[in-house]
Amino acid sequence: MNQHLTSLPILLPMLAGVILLMPPFGSKKTNRRITSVVLSVITFLVAVALLLTVQADGIQVYAIGDWSAPFGIVLVADPLSTLLVCLTTLLGVVCTLYASAGDDEKGSFFHPLVHFLILGVNGAFLTGDAFNLFVFFEVLLIASYALLMHGGDKKNTRASLHYVIMNLVGSAVFLIALGVLYGVLGTLNMADMAQKVALLQGDDVYLAKIGGMLLLVVFALKGALLPLHLWLPNTYSTAMPVVAALFAIMTKVGVYSMMRVYTLIFGDEAGELTHMAQSWLWWLALATIAMGVIGVLASKNLRKLTANLVIVSVGTLVALVAVQTIEASAAAIYYLVHSTLVTAALFLLADLIGRQRGQFSDRITAGRAVTQPRLLGVCFLIAAVAVIGMPPLSGFIGKVWLLKATLNADYTFVFWPLYLLASLAILVAVSKAGSTVFWHHQDKMINDTERASERVHPAQLVALIILVAGAPLMSIFAGPISEYAIGAATQLHDFNNNIKSILLGGQ
Repeated sequence: MNQHLTSLPILLPMLAGVILLMPPFGSKKTNRRITSVVLSVITFLVAVALLLTVQADGIQVYAIGDWSAPFGIVLVADPLSTLLVCLTTLLGVVCTLYASAGDDEKGSFFHPLVHFLILGVNGAFLTGDAFNLFVFFEVLLIASYALLMHGGDKKNTRASLHYVIMNLVGSAVFLIALGVLYGVLGTLNMADMAQKVALLQGDDVYLAKIGGMLLLVVFALKGALLPLHLWLPNTYSTAMPVVAALFAIMTKVGVYSMMRVYTLIFGDEAGELTHMAQSWLWWLALATIAMGVIGVLASKNLRKLTANLVIVSVGTLVALVAVQTIEASAAAIYYLVHSTLVTAALFLLADLIGRQRGQFSDRITAGRAVTQPRLLGVCFLIAAVAVIGMPPLSGFIGKVWLLKATLNADYTFVFWPLYLLASLAILVAVSKAGSTVFWHHQDKMINDTERASERVHPAQLVALIILVAGAPLMSIFAGPISEYAIGAATQLHDFNNNIKSILLGGQ
């Protein structure tokens, strides 16, 4: 079983998606919901088992069809990839459970599409081959196109069209970049590419640099870096909140790809191409943080505010990737998990608050009082404190760690003032949003029947609590989580061990 464990986080969601399209699961609502949640939980447990196996036995390499690397396709499970697979599958559990309260009825095939999306994201995290990174990108994008249209309207359709067009262009650029790199290196296995990049000479160096910079454009688009971030605020804020919560992990796929490509392939051992993208990543990250904060301050509803917070988190993560040290990568890993959980929680909170405010929805304006102010107020307070970065929750730990990790970086004199001002602006914006929604309201008589229909469904409550609990739990268990993050970052930067494990592990 352990031999095939690495492939199960990809195979199980694929099997789940197929099962949920077939009768009786595809036609009967109750069967579909129960099956989807159960299969999501099984996939999450398998991901946890894979993480424990990697911790105990080291990097796991699965050669598909027993074709050894670099000639065959390999899946590589290391501490970083397995952690992100666990995070993805956890979001899958939360979103299938939350949608089972009724959101899955607003369109067709919600549950199969969620599992197909998880298949693509898990595959992107686990693949050891650049071409299959492209393949899994396409799988998750196709599922995301349909999910964006789930329960959509004219406004949602317009935002989805922008998203589709941008990503189709990105996919074309991705293929061109891979073609250039394959022509120069003769391989797309990431470990083999890392070995051959250092041996390039003459014009081949410039061709490889062109290919590497084209990949940067693709990853910047997928991760929503300025100026390729414009699709995200409208797309995430007009999608169904449960879909937006699931999409909180998708920008992290772009960040993860940057960590892999520009640490392993174009990292310390890349010869003339060593850290070729570092200065670009720095300035793109700083500009993205600034633009994200402007968006946060200008947001008129909770969903748009949360979408812009996602942009700020992406800029922060890319700044840490640009530092190219073990400490910065460890801080990025911790912050990535924290930001994904808290933004997903805020999307669900925006949905629940909007349902209970009637026509005022989630707009940041004085309106009807929330039906369950204590429950949603406490959850919002926890999520707000975490996303602002105030003690004692995980946001504060992540903020201190990332500031420490960038202390001796090249652009600290720019990053520190910008990030601290951004944190202050987020504090003001989130505090204003919370106080307006929960404290400034117009009295309006609502009958008991209407209030009862607006109350949080038990499935929604469980899903919300799972996400909101992430911030305090990451603070309580900060010690072991930090140790894991440092171990994952150390392995990420261990060039020789990566090459040996991937190229020899598949034989």
